[in-house]
Amino acid sequence: MERTLLEQKKEAVDEGVPLAAALRPRKLNQVIGHENVLGKDKVFRKAIESGTTGSLIFWGPPGVGKTTLAYLIAEQVEAKVERVSAVAAGVKDLRAVIERATQWKKLGNRTVLIIDEIHRFNKAQQDVLLPHVEDGLVTLIGATTENPYFEVIAALVSRAEIIRLEKLSDQAIITIVKRAGSKLSKDASELISKISGGDARRALNILERASLANKNKRITKKDIASAAQQAARRYDKGGDAHYDTISAFIKSMRGSDTDATLFYLFKMIMSGEDPKFLIRRMFVFASEDIGNADPHALMVVSGAAHALEWVGLPEAEYALAHCATYLSAAPKSNSVKVAMDAVKQDVEFRGNEMPPDHVTNAPIEELKKHGKGVGYKYPHDYAGGLVKQQYRPNAVQNNTYYKPGEEGFEKEVKRRVDAARKVLHDK
Repeated sequence: MERTLLEQKKEAVDEGVPLAAALRPRKLNQVIGHENVLGKDKVFRKAIESGTTGSLIFWGPPGVGKTTLAYLIAEQVEAKVERVSAVAAGVKDLRAVIERATQWKKLGNRTVLIIDEIHRFNKAQQDVLLPHVEDGLVTLIGATTENPYFEVIAALVSRAEIIRLEKLSDQAIITIVKRAGSKLSKDASELISKISGGDARRALNILERASLANKNKRITKKDIASAAQQAARRYDKGGDAHYDTISAFIKSMRGSDTDATLFYLFKMIMSGEDPKFLIRRMFVFASEDIGNADPHALMVVSGAAHALEWVGLPEAEYALAHCATYLSAAPKSNSVKVAMDAVKQDVEFRGNEMPPDHVTNAPIEELKKHGKGVGYKYPHDYAGGLVKQQYRPNAVQNNTYYKPGEEGFEKEVKRRVDAARKVLHDK
């Protein structure tokens, strides 16, 4: 008789296996969450069950089951499994994988190659492996927390289906921790779901620490809080604290706490975080949270990115710290973000509206007979470069998207925008 998951878990834990590893699903129907891709009526689930999935790249945050799914897919097709890290595996290691896959193929076996941190794949690794992915000798399944469309080489992206896995829901996390069989109060399980941030591995690690400190007793909310504080002192650039720390970094800059900003910046740098990831987040912040309150902010980030490219770490730490403190101290405005959200909604419903004829293009004279380009007023012919004229479709003519704030340089931007609107719309 097949052992239950709890029996497998107890046996593994008794042998010293971490709880998160012991509770890893062995069958597809044991996977919790991801209904959007693994629901019984979903195409991807049917492809797994029929053994027809090709090469894949799983993209999602830590602890959502990327590696677990890779193993389940390999098991479904009864394939041999090779697992390597794109950071640690060299050309020699990959040639050895190809050699073993060749021998297994002669015996009628398929090979699934699981590559962790596939966004770190380099050209030498690619040159060795890609021909064999293309001819089907190996089925590639990559796992990454980074956006593969930006971070994974184009040759791999073109040969694999990208499957995005979102963080697990609170209810999914509660179901997973209950499956561990621990004596857990309702408040404790709800707290785990909140502080784990959708990361099942983190949730089970916290539960395991709480269980070890409270053997044979009912685990309370207080026990979970204590165990979670222990976990928060650790940082793994590909694991539990990654998203918590980058969130704290962004929120510290938004709150203008330069000391907290520096603390989180160097916590990540000294833990081996990819500095390009930090630069990307600061690029977004410069426009999302500062915008026209200080237009120089975007240029400062661009300068730091250029310095990182040319100087590299550790010397580029100066530029990163310079940039982060500048962003933290800068005046803040989210007016651009608010305007974007508003205009996107109009485009969603009014995007097919055509512009007024007088601002459209008339590359040939005949088009003017149909009103194209007729009546356009050239702003440079008027005082201040402004003239009353309609630029938008009638359906959105009276909508206001951008509302500049009063902080920093945006106060001057507001003066200019208000002056233009007074002429254009009599506002």
